[in-house]
Amino acid sequence: MESFEAQFDLDTILDLVQGVFLPGSASNIHPHRYSGSMAEMDLDEQRDSAVFSLIDKVLQRKLPLFAVCRGLQELNVALGGTLHANVQEVPGRMDHREDKTVPREQQYGVAHPIEVVPGGMLAGIVGAESLQVNSLHAQGIETLGKRLVVEATAEDGQIEAVSMPGQWVLGVQWHPEWRYRDNPEFAVLFEAFGKALRDPRLRAPKI
Repeated sequence: MESFEAQFDLDTILDLVQGVFLPGSASNIHPHRYSGSMAEMDLDEQRDSAVFSLIDKVLQRKLPLFAVCRGLQELNVALGGTLHANVQEVPGRMDHREDKTVPREQQYGVAHPIEVVPGGMLAGIVGAESLQVNSLHAQGIETLGKRLVVEATAEDGQIEAVSMPGQWVLGVQWHPEWRYRDNPEFAVLFEAFGKALRDPRLRAPKI
């Protein structure tokens, strides 16, 4: 299948937007992108090809970027970080995957708490020291990408949120879009992203 960037010009698309949201996915990043070992997992190399070119251009333009789950992992890898292919196989880490045998409501239900880093971007948005989040991932951050800082961690030490100082860039490992209207601590993330999109100082330059 022809790649996305072969069919569309990313710069032309980015000239039309004020920011980018990177959603999660059932697929995983191919391990060769972060020098990881191959494991049994669902892959989407077409997305891999498109998204890393996209992230580079978004960061160059200093556009607001909100990355969720796989999006967080993509952001980390794009900046030279690495991933655990299967967090649940790392000694001392818990199983962050969802139980696919239960209804979706339960899969996206609260899974564990996270500790929010005081004084960080995420803390400023949610106004809380901890959050209860869902968890539906096998891959997870191992080494942090360049220019990123940790914004939250799970109780087992797994990185759950990152930001990039100097730019409106936020990545979270959970899925705040799930029933966000019922969870004010998730809704405020999208409200903050929306405010960044409306800020004329953060709009894409015409290049």
